Amino acid sequence: MPVIPSRPLARTLARAVAALLLTGTVLGAARAETIRIAIGTQDTTINCATGGLLIRELKLLEKFLPHDGKYKDATYDITWRNFTSGAPLTNEMVAGKLVLGAMADFPGSLNGYAFAKAGRRSLFVSVLSGSVQGSGNGIVVPKDSPVQSLADLKGKTISVPFASTAHGLLLRAVKAQGWDPARDVTIITQAPEVAGSALLANKIDAHADFVPFADLFPFRGFARKIYDGAQAAAPTFHGTLVDADYAEKYPEIVTAYLRAAIEADRLVAAEPEKYAELIEKVTGIEAEVAYLFHGPLGLQTRDVTWKPEYRQAVKTSFETLKLLKKADSDIDLDRFVDDRFIRAASAQAGLDYEGRLKDYAPTPLVATDAGTGQPITDVSRVAEIWVRGEPKVRHYASPEAAFAGLAALEREGHAARALYAQDHRLGIKLLATQAWFVRDRDRHLDAFLLKGDAEAHAARHGGEVIDFVSARTGGTQVSAR
Repeated sequence: MPVIPSRPLARTLARAVAALLLTGTVLGAARAETIRIAIGTQDTTINCATGGLLIRELKLLEKFLPHDGKYKDATYDITWRNFTSGAPLTNEMVAGKLVLGAMADFPGSLNGYAFAKAGRRSLFVSVLSGSVQGSGNGIVVPKDSPVQSLADLKGKTISVPFASTAHGLLLRAVKAQGWDPARDVTIITQAPEVAGSALLANKIDAHADFVPFADLFPFRGFARKIYDGAQAAAPTFHGTLVDADYAEKYPEIVTAYLRAAIEADRLVAAEPEKYAELIEKVTGIEAEVAYLFHGPLGLQTRDVTWKPEYRQAVKTSFETLKLLKKADSDIDLDRFVDDRFIRAASAQAGLDYEGRLKDYAPTPLVATDAGTGQPITDVSRVAEIWVRGEPKVRHYASPEAAFAGLAALEREGHAARALYAQDHRLGIKLLATQAWFVRDRDRHLDAFLLKGDAEAHAARHGGEVIDFVSARTGGTQVSAR
């Protein structure tokens, strides 16, 4: 005959069972946590693509998020917000609405100050793309302006998106001229979308901007680039920041995001034209301009490592912010720049982080000359043609070979989407239609962004300075542009 417990004992047992069930429910809820991952991107700032647009569009983050250990039963709530500059993105991060964000060195430093002012911390956890020379930022003028160099802008009005990395570049460039930015030039704030219209209508003398606008506006035909950041020899980059509290709580998620960025980088390196087309589809930024940055020998190099030059770029940004009276205290650079997560992501991806840290080569070009079929071994004079209707860019060992190829293509009824050349002095990729050329007595061509550089080269080595039209047709007429 079963033993029936007394009523008090029965109530005690019932409470104990209920407590155990409740504990199990609570533990299960903890294991089944919904983790929010809110990321701020800059789609039109196309060298952020491997940290935003491509991860989102290709759903790469989902591929690397953890599902073991403390994340065994977790679910993820992934949200994306797109911005046209870093400042509003920072505002959303400080407000707790975003936990990760991609931006340049200058607004990234502002991000650090904004968090510190709020009594919190952000971490600069990786580089996405950059130039140790400083290329990517630039200054443009209206297409028909007589201005050929920064020196011609004394007393003129220059617009720039305030608090951007291009703003920092402009101030350094003005200082290098020995000018007082408050007296020798008039600097006004203007967003890229406003500046484009102003340049088209000749309402401003010049405009300084970040990636890709100093090259996009010339590609669209209403501006000319007269200054590239490489002339300043001041490193610049875009990278990723994270709320430090979030990184402390979910380090594996930060690492997973960076694994996704590394995978995006691998995909772009393998098929730059394909992903340039995707960037155009999402942003409206022409694929030809995206390829200028992300293709082989690109204007900037996708690089996730914290090279000393990029650390210096952050330090320089701190100093510029003080000059602008946007900050009145220092941030500990060694705490702010935190490479733990990108090192972990690199290890998971099987990459040699230390090896990459020492590697300064641009995205390599491994190709044969489209005309001769011979391997291209010297990339210093490489020229390229993206033929309309063709999925891949054609490569040539020299500008004269490319122009001969272009003439043959046009005789067959084909047209070029874009032509590219390498600047002989700066070593950067150019839109060939915007370049000046020096033709020597053997009719070899060297390309230059700046007319002054071309003239100096011709004076030293002999040759004639010609514009793009004359270079491709074999003429001698030099444009006044």
